[in-house]
Amino acid sequence: MKRLFPLAGLLRLRHLQQDQASVDLAAANSARRAHDERHLHARAALYGLSATPTNMAALHAMAAARASSRSMLSDLDALGRNHETAVAEAQTVFDAARADSIRLEKLELRHAEALAAEDLHVEQTVLDEIASTRWHRDQIAGGDDQ
Repeated sequence: MKRLFPLAGLLRLRHLQQDQASVDLAAANSARRAHDERHLHARAALYGLSATPTNMAALHAMAAARASSRSMLSDLDALGRNHETAVAEAQTVFDAARADSIRLEKLELRHAEALAAEDLHVEQTVLDEIASTRWHRDQIAGGDDQ
């Protein structure tokens, strides 16, 4: 049996793919957190305004500003849903890459266990051979004494 794991190159590739998927997932989570923070600041700024209009022009300007702000918050909500989708997709890709790596890691472990069992078998065979040779030598030496 070969000493090296025959799929070692593929396992390294799977680990690289898993690492890349992990980086992509971290980036998606970071973008989502940054968006959530911007969204909270925008809402706080909108609700923090408490001006009372002094004339009709100011009232119209305030109504236009609030309508624009609501539209902006709606756009931010849509963008937030896009970020959530990106995070979910990145998580799916990472999970698949991790599963591929785990399958190969299990094969590598079985390969290592098979090598260890083979080594133990070879060692036991050598020990049995040594014991058998000694027993035969003792039998011959014991037979000469009689």
